[in-house]
Amino acid sequence: MAVEYKDYYKLLGVERSAPRDDISKAYKKLARKYHPDLNPGDKNAEDRFKEINEAYEVLKDDEKRRLYDQLGPNWQHGQQFQGAPGFENVRFDFGGRGFEGGGFSDFFETLFGGGARARGPGGQGGFGPDPFGNFSARQRRGRDVEAEFSLTLEEAFRGGRKAVSLREANGGTKTLEVNIPAGVREGARIRLAGQGDPGMGGGPAGDLYLKVRMAPHPQFTLDGDNVIYDLQLAPWEAALGTTVRVPTLDGEVDMTIAPGACSGRKLRLRGKGLGSGAARGDQYVRIGIRTPGEPTERERELWQELARTSAFRARE
Repeated sequence: MAVEYKDYYKLLGVERSAPRDDISKAYKKLARKYHPDLNPGDKNAEDRFKEINEAYEVLKDDEKRRLYDQLGPNWQHGQQFQGAPGFENVRFDFGGRGFEGGGFSDFFETLFGGGARARGPGGQGGFGPDPFGNFSARQRRGRDVEAEFSLTLEEAFRGGRKAVSLREANGGTKTLEVNIPAGVREGARIRLAGQGDPGMGGGPAGDLYLKVRMAPHPQFTLDGDNVIYDLQLAPWEAALGTTVRVPTLDGEVDMTIAPGACSGRKLRLRGKGLGSGAARGDQYVRIGIRTPGEPTERERELWQELARTSAFRARE
């Protein structure tokens, strides 16, 4: 595999003679600019962020930087060189091994970990797999991930455990058991620790946040935490009053309709909405009056008689 030389000074925008403080300032400025959390979905920004982390990992460390400066841009695959004091007769063998890219480039891994083996005189592994101490890739926590998932109003009202299937970046799916808090609201986020993107260099995985979306319901609509149910009454029920069975998210209840109910009036069922405790919403039963579409001859006669005898005037 061909390994391309990377100019770490150029990546950070500093001179080769720059002191450590200048390198740190340049890194922080670029890290803020290209951080993946500030550039969601931007692959170029993510790649740039990895490059500046790689550069800073080397240039912030005196020993790594000295080795990097010794090699310079003319390093060759498998070359031998005389390094700084303390590295005499040490050969860096980059041949015949695979690269473990991880969060860093093959060039970094070749120099400081993964594919590099240090050998003392006679080919002995005088320094072991890491001649300069622990120069493995710095641990970094994985990114948090957000996804939407759908709940019925009944599931949101009652809460409990629910299996949620999510599509992964590789095209596969994974199923997670999610504990739904009773009364969860539209737009709420449920955190699943450690289910986000994997970490780098052995770092911990990020978290997964599931954003709640309410599925359309055949009977109810939402108004914030309140549930709306439209109840249709016959004209005589509205005029004379009645008792009807009304559905709620917690089962059916009997509701008494007082005489003289008007279309559009709302009757409240306290505590039958979403939310929890004192903040729980209510259910509102919205009255509508429905007339027969095709009355029978007898019904028509009765309507006509009512029209002649009634003193009620709807527009007065």
